[in-house]
Amino acid sequence: MFQGGRAQAAIDLYASIFPGFTVVSMENYGSGDNTPGFVKIARVDFDGHPLIVIDSPIPHGFDFTPSMSLFVDFDGAADLDRAFERLAEAGDVKMALADYGFSARFGWLTDRFGVSWQLNLPKGQ
Repeated sequence: MFQGGRAQAAIDLYASIFPGFTVVSMENYGSGDNTPGFVKIARVDFDGHPLIVIDSPIPHGFDFTPSMSLFVDFDGAADLDRAFERLAEAGDVKMALADYGFSARFGWLTDRFGVSWQLNLPKGQ
């Protein structure tokens, strides 16, 4: 759940980074609603994992937290590095890309929308 009408920008960013991120359906609030143009509900397929993305029509005193992250495995270091760099723009890096022992290359960040990502290159990749 995004606030302030930021869901569409987040969807656009994620679709531009991850080839397997596709919008299955989307409904926006209409001109007669309090938040016209905001995403009422978007159903997304992220490499076979269904996600629902919405804009909250009312402000809340809470937002995303890093206690829930999207964990993404990559087949190659170049793709992981590119995705990490794009997601980190105006975000907050929690763990810089490095070999922490449990993977060949790993990084954790919160993107500009507040969504937490753990990006991983499994050992042997």
